[in-house]
Amino acid sequence: MAAPTADLWFSFIRAHRNLIREIERRLADQGLPVYAWYDALWGIESGPDGCRRMHELADVMAIERYNLTRLVDRLEAEGHVLRKKVAGDGRGALACITDSGKALRKRMWAVYKQAVDELFLSQFTPEQQALFAQALEQSSFKARASFA
Repeated sequence: MAAPTADLWFSFIRAHRNLIREIERRLADQGLPVYAWYDALWGIESGPDGCRRMHELADVMAIERYNLTRLVDRLEAEGHVLRKKVAGDGRGALACITDSGKALRKRMWAVYKQAVDELFLSQFTPEQQALFAQALEQSSFKARASFA
């Protein structure tokens, strides 16, 4: 039998994979794009004025920059995102959400939120949710500090 700490880690990873897989299935059943589109649209929309620099978006999403570029290319081709040059920064680019991107993100959120509420949050009391969220934030902070 594995140590309790290993059980917690593997349970967390397995739960995350299964939850994302189920969210993906529910999105597909509604004719909506994959989860990564939601993640990118939310990351952009939650930035100042609905825009983010690409490197900031990569940090918010915890995604590699080369994967993000392809994802934003697809979102832009579908009219959900516009890219703008950053004044005074020849290499800098902003990704900005469009009205259609906002509408799509909201439609995706309805499916996503229901799955999270039903399959994840309902498993915890409010106190457990707060404790778990705090522990995850602390772990995330420590991991980010090691590569910052």
